[in-house]
Amino acid sequence: MKVTLRIWRQKNAQDPGGFVTYEKGGLVPDMSFLEALDQLNQDLSTRGEEPVAFDSDCREGICGTCSLVINGDAHGPGTGKTTCQVYMREFRDGETITVEPWRAKAFPVIRDLVTDRSALDRVMQAGGFVSVNTGGAPDANALPIGKAEQELAMDAAACIGCGACVASCKNASAMLFVAAKVSQLALLPQGQPERKRRAVEMVMQMDAEAFGGCTNTYDCEAACPKQISVRFISQLNREFMRGSATTE
Repeated sequence: MKVTLRIWRQKNAQDPGGFVTYEKGGLVPDMSFLEALDQLNQDLSTRGEEPVAFDSDCREGICGTCSLVINGDAHGPGTGKTTCQVYMREFRDGETITVEPWRAKAFPVIRDLVTDRSALDRVMQAGGFVSVNTGGAPDANALPIGKAEQELAMDAAACIGCGACVASCKNASAMLFVAAKVSQLALLPQGQPERKRRAVEMVMQMDAEAFGGCTNTYDCEAACPKQISVRFISQLNREFMRGSATTE
């Protein structure tokens, strides 16, 4: 199998960057897309050229580190999976594949396909924590939580913070990410002490990080590898209004 790779190369955030084309053969359909990039980098290193910088870690769809826009789609073709779960069989032999980094002002390019997503960490630091001491695991598990609330909280907690929602949104909004993190804690007893201010502080930090606003195009839900529902954005809006109207 042979493909043409149009890959975004950029030395740093100040460099204008641009696409560089590589012909890559000898690929196997059952090879993951990241493995194809590994082989390309091996070829480049053998020729004495600079390898393509990209992020990856677990390569099992768990961590969300892999963060590529492939042919215009965050994480690549298909739904409910990360880039490391994209395989070469999903492309045609001889196809030209365009590979870019996340595109968002809040995610500056570090090098090539690697972006700085620490803005999401700062949003979490603003309010995505629990201060109450719940004791050990047996004590925490003893807290009564209804089945419906538990399942909904787990749905929100599935967010891995990869930033695909931001990369897919025309406004580079982080609303789905923030909504998932706020909703997860708002639905659980452990999250009640900070509930009144959590949404306000996280939304304020989101705005400070220069993420865009949500215009309900639902591209975030379509791109999310964990298929987080946009209904959590409604939950975030309710939490934000409740928090804004409360004086502590």
